[in-house]
Amino acid sequence: MARIKPKQLLIQSKTKKAPSRISYSTIITWNLIVVLVVLSLYATYRHWHQRSAQDIEMDLHQAELAVRPDDSKMTSRPGFAVMNTGKGPITIEIYKDASAHVVDRFINLCKRNHFKGMPFRHIIKNFVIQGGDFDFDGAAQEWIKKAKASGKNDLSPKHEAFMIGTAKNPNNKGFDLFITTAPIPDLNDKLVVFGRVIKGEDIVQEIEEVDTDEHYQPKTPIGIMNIILKQEP
Repeated sequence: MARIKPKQLLIQSKTKKAPSRISYSTIITWNLIVVLVVLSLYATYRHWHQRSAQDIEMDLHQAELAVRPDDSKMTSRPGFAVMNTGKGPITIEIYKDASAHVVDRFINLCKRNHFKGMPFRHIIKNFVIQGGDFDFDGAAQEWIKKAKASGKNDLSPKHEAFMIGTAKNPNNKGFDLFITTAPIPDLNDKLVVFGRVIKGEDIVQEIEEVDTDEHYQPKTPIGIMNIILKQEP
């Protein structure tokens, strides 16, 4: 085999292509692509992670709302009350347009169980039943004495029987409760009416039939066991 001369080897080496070099711009471009892909993957991960957390939080909130009682019912003023007496229960509708001061005071006293054991102090047949912390005083006393002395009551369609009211000038230390058992013409002149009996009229009439002395006080004690507030009758 013929020898290749060194000069020819030099020529052949020059004619061979040298390996191509990767430019800096290509390296930078690929690095940027990798960074963008990583950032995209991270952003996607955070998006779905946050969404899952929000979904869980929303589900928990909805479950809490389903269990939690209706706030509007808890905070709204009760519209009814059940007066449990020695003769039985009497359901009272509390007027929405009645004196706010009187109604709020009545409700607060009910919540404090103020009426538990309160006696019916005076019972005047075909007129009124009075229960409360005190005996007759002021205008209410004069009104009842005059009506009883007259021996009759002028009936008026203006006020029906079984109205619930309290004295216009109440004692701040207590609360007088009146249940009318007959229509009374000048009812609003003496009492602040804030409700009416809607169930238990027969119980009211049973209380009305209790024997009383000459001062219209029951010979046998009878009174209110408690009053329970309700949103519905």
